[in-house]
Amino acid sequence: MPQPSTEFGEELRQRRLDAGLSLTALSAVVHYSKSQLSKVERGIKAPSRDLARLCDTALQAGGGLIALLPAPAADVPGTAVTGGIDEEEWVMQLSPDGQGWFQPVSRRQVVSAGAASMMTWRKGGQGPVSPATAGGMLAASRSLFTHYRRLGQSVEPGFLLPGLIAQTHTLRELSVHADSSTRRSLLGLGSRYAEYVGWLMQESGDDQAAMWWTQRAVDLADAGGDRALAGYALVRRALVTLYQEDAALTVALARRAQDSALSPRIRGLAAQREAQGHALAGRYDACFRALERARPLLADQEDDAGAPVIGSMHLPDSVGMVTGWCLFDLGPAGRGGRGADPAVGAGLPRGGAHTGALRRAPGACLRVGR
Repeated sequence: MPQPSTEFGEELRQRRLDAGLSLTALSAVVHYSKSQLSKVERGIKAPSRDLARLCDTALQAGGGLIALLPAPAADVPGTAVTGGIDEEEWVMQLSPDGQGWFQPVSRRQVVSAGAASMMTWRKGGQGPVSPATAGGMLAASRSLFTHYRRLGQSVEPGFLLPGLIAQTHTLRELSVHADSSTRRSLLGLGSRYAEYVGWLMQESGDDQAAMWWTQRAVDLADAGGDRALAGYALVRRALVTLYQEDAALTVALARRAQDSALSPRIRGLAAQREAQGHALAGRYDACFRALERARPLLADQEDDAGAPVIGSMHLPDSVGMVTGWCLFDLGPAGRGGRGADPAVGAGLPRGGAHTGALRRAPGACLRVGR
């Protein structure tokens, strides 16, 4: 069981203050309560590895906070903990009426419950897989991912989530038995699956599950040597705060995701999100400056052409769609401002300020972008 750490708490507090964040602001970013963060900073409560990873990312600690935690011990003999992705078992139940239920549980809970009361996917009996087999699974999973994303344009999330979750788990488990080069590719693709699950969870209105899956995506990508997805996770979190109508935090998160070390695509998506935050606050000029930054970045094709696309893949002009969104949020003054294509916002309702219900409507603004 994790023990309270004064050293971790002091470092967390110092980094938070250096970043100019209050406990309330950090709480909103990592989705842990202010009270829990306060107890961790004071050394009263032990930080979980999940909280440590979130804080490390939010405060751009570069692994400094995670390094202060004790090395995780494997709860099941003979099972290694690798890159933070093997600390839990995934349990999924499917009922005849098509309803699905998913729950991550710690390995300690699995051992306590016993095999007779809980059946989980286990990898104990499997051995190494050949490069050809792992490569074939990788190619098939990439093709499936493309089809899933296309189906996501017209099918309700509940029909897709069980298959996506199962596929994510398969890639995660297969990576343990693959050679090192294929392992990285399997984990990278698994991270894209997990990110898409998070997106669909958010479209379903479950922000907590969306953030859980986004963090799993970051963990998988990090284990595969891809640090870029941690930056994109900031863009995803900024979408949650946008739905919560927190313009300031949306802009702050989006700006942090525009680090020059990240790919042009992630920076372009972050600039779009920043524009949406400015529009929510009624800042016309700042909104359009962000949109102007986004367009050339999203036109840049430097990202790996063989990897699944991060973010929207079906929009011919995502900046145009986001411009329409922003004009709607800016209200009549924005629509009368400098020239966006009048057709851009054709599908958006007219009137004053936006409503949360519009953004939550299945497919209204999200599905069209995936």
